Amino acid sequence: MLSSSFIHVRGIGPITEQRIWQRGVRDWDTFLANPATAGLRGRKTVSLVESIALSREHLRRGNHRYFSELLAPREHWRAFPEFGHRIAYLDIETTGTGEHDAITLVGLYDGTRARTYVKDENLQDFAEEIGRFQLLVTFYGSGFDLPFLRRRFPHVRLDQLHIDLCPAFHRLGYKGGLKRIEEQLEIPRSPETQGLDGWDAVRLWREWQRGSREARELLLRYNTEDIVHLETLLEFAYPRLKEHVGFPVGASR
Repeated sequence: MLSSSFIHVRGIGPITEQRIWQRGVRDWDTFLANPATAGLRGRKTVSLVESIALSREHLRRGNHRYFSELLAPREHWRAFPEFGHRIAYLDIETTGTGEHDAITLVGLYDGTRARTYVKDENLQDFAEEIGRFQLLVTFYGSGFDLPFLRRRFPHVRLDQLHIDLCPAFHRLGYKGGLKRIEEQLEIPRSPETQGLDGWDAVRLWREWQRGSREARELLLRYNTEDIVHLETLLEFAYPRLKEHVGFPVGASR
């Protein structure tokens, strides 16, 4: 979808982008082969040719930062296929929701393996690990996970493309938080974690700190299910977001 997008170019809004698609210009290569087919005029066509040629080069280089800066945050989902080979589904747990609360653990899932970084154990390793990824996927990470991480790791460069599934699903008409949306899509939780929420995660951490091995295992399982389910949610949302922005049904990208 990224290589079919024009909305990151200055002066191109969603309506103009849809008009370009409707004229049969479904990707950058088609446009560059014959810019006149986009139906734009004069200087706007020249500017678009320059911008799309530059975008194609940055994509060839795998420069995620270029698109992270130019795409509006709500449109970062478009980069999923192109940067999905270096993706991290991310979720944190904390001691509370205030700015002075601490991160207790961070879960990362790359589509194959889940990793957990725990306070007072290996949390600092997260700072090095996160740099391997070009695309982050969270649920309400814009308002919770990333602000916490930036406070905890002020020198870490968190400039990846970021798909926040919370506003993405609200855009598609789904209401509620992560667990509520999982229920609507019939994504099951394990019997052990069924019904748990963020406040239970706080409670489990406290019990873990008092020596409960059962609380530790349950909290780790709860967090791992969160990050693994983000992959399922993204795969559900991606084609529907394409339809939502008016990309022609049946188009290949």
